[in-house]
Amino acid sequence: MDQKLHIVGGGMAGSEAAWQAANMGVKVVIHEMRPETGTFAHQTGKLGEMVCSNSFRSDDDEQNAVGLLHWEMRQANGLIMQMADKHRLPAGGALAVDREPFSQDVTDALLSHPNISLEVGQVNELPDTGKWIFATGPLTSEGLGKAIATETGADSLAFFDAIAPIVYAESIDMTKAWMQSRYDKGETEQERTAYLNCPMSRDQYEGFIDALLAADKTEFHEGETAGYFDGCLPIEVMAERGRETLRFGPMKPVGLTNPHISEDKPYAVVQLRRDNALGTLFNIVGFQTKMKYGAQTEVFRLIPGLENASFARLGGIHRNTFINSPTLLDDQMRLKSRPNIRFAGQITGVEGYVESAAMGLLAGRLTAAEMLGQPIETPPQDTAMGALIHHISGGAEAKTFQPMNVNFGLFRPVEGQKGGRRGRKDRYKAYTDRAKAAWSDWLS
Repeated sequence: MDQKLHIVGGGMAGSEAAWQAANMGVKVVIHEMRPETGTFAHQTGKLGEMVCSNSFRSDDDEQNAVGLLHWEMRQANGLIMQMADKHRLPAGGALAVDREPFSQDVTDALLSHPNISLEVGQVNELPDTGKWIFATGPLTSEGLGKAIATETGADSLAFFDAIAPIVYAESIDMTKAWMQSRYDKGETEQERTAYLNCPMSRDQYEGFIDALLAADKTEFHEGETAGYFDGCLPIEVMAERGRETLRFGPMKPVGLTNPHISEDKPYAVVQLRRDNALGTLFNIVGFQTKMKYGAQTEVFRLIPGLENASFARLGGIHRNTFINSPTLLDDQMRLKSRPNIRFAGQITGVEGYVESAAMGLLAGRLTAAEMLGQPIETPPQDTAMGALIHHISGGAEAKTFQPMNVNFGLFRPVEGQKGGRRGRKDRYKAYTDRAKAAWSDWLS
């Protein structure tokens, strides 16, 4: 009988699942199809590769749900958070990461672990025996996708996701752009100047919107009916919702002062965030796009400071797959029709690097405990991880199930907390205090 845990997929969820299970004493085999079989978004065959943004979002563990998730993963000796902290870049209150050394260190840590081995190649079926975790992410291969659809008796759900372009820093005109975090947020000078800002006048903004709306875009193929995930809307879709939408979204001008023209407040601002430790690459924040490549260079060079921009990577759109977890999975993340199989990561309908890694952490621990004859319960619903599992395993409405980031709306209310601005701050602190206590108890 196979005594190894097989994990399909070496992204955030698969990497974290392998790390957790191996540290509990279970032998783990990671099955990863890259680099033998590539994807639209991946550039390498490394484990834990970041394919979109290089940000793990807010690191505030008292007022932000994703920051609380960071805290829970750190307490559980999470590999992804260890490497994120090691390769942290200045980004105000966010946890941004130098992506290449991050994924290299994730890979090295996993492959040097005595309980972990790697097999390169595709897995295109759901095995009847053995313990398996499928953490294939939103870019699940066509063959495996068909096997999942056949097993579940329904087509996999899907949505479209977009990625933002990356610009070479040396090609940015710093006589027009400047470095500043919004509201000068950060404890150090480096953090207070973590973002590069490109200002627009009203006329420049209107011209940019006109060009954006008129640009050639990638269209869906006939029969593709999936919607977008609101957290990664293409900028063209936002602009189509109203000409001012971007100015109140990723291009909002608040909290910034242009040192080149200090008396003239910008009408809109495009922000770029450092993408590597050297500061040679910057990604355009919130500028996920479905424009065709030629159109991207024309439109983005309308941004003041980017007139001569060179792009290390242009943006793009791709089809992401996820399953109807509330219907298919039990509260231990097992496939109801095949309990030897667990699903983890974005394919379960959580959205984001951190959420994916968190579900991998739990899948790895739950499976390892089961294999060791010491099964454990899922974390309490009052924890961030427990709230996510509850959501995907039955808390969400199956008919309208869509990918979800962690947020305090998934938590049970805290009794005695009042509404309003001050009340909300107190309420979020109460959520995080309660979650930390519950998570510490679960870990022990």
